[in-house]
Amino acid sequence: MLDHVSLKVVDHAAAQAFYDQALAPLGLTRLFSMAGSSGYGDSRPFFWIGQGDKSGYCHVAFTASDRATVDAFHAAALAAGGRDNGPPGLRAHYHPTYYGAFVLDLDGHNIEAVCHAPA
Repeated sequence: MLDHVSLKVVDHAAAQAFYDQALAPLGLTRLFSMAGSSGYGDSRPFFWIGQGDKSGYCHVAFTASDRATVDAFHAAALAAGGRDNGPPGLRAHYHPTYYGAFVLDLDGHNIEAVCHAPA
């Protein structure tokens, strides 16, 4: 079981603005912020970004309650400056109701929202 995930970002202020917007449709907000570090979550921070040298690729998937939320995440992340890495849709090769969307953040990390529930 995971407690938290942390990503290094090259430009903390830009990444913070991106995640403020991209995670809002998932009900996640910035709950903690200090120089060079920010924590996002619902009731407690579990997703962290911190200033640092870019250190490789990372994939993080957030659970969405329904398919419309996956769509909203994708649109918000693109509007915040992310790059499409797989539009919202079924990924039946994972399982028949796997509905996800993928966006590359400002540092190239693959950020996903996924809903496992049927339509």
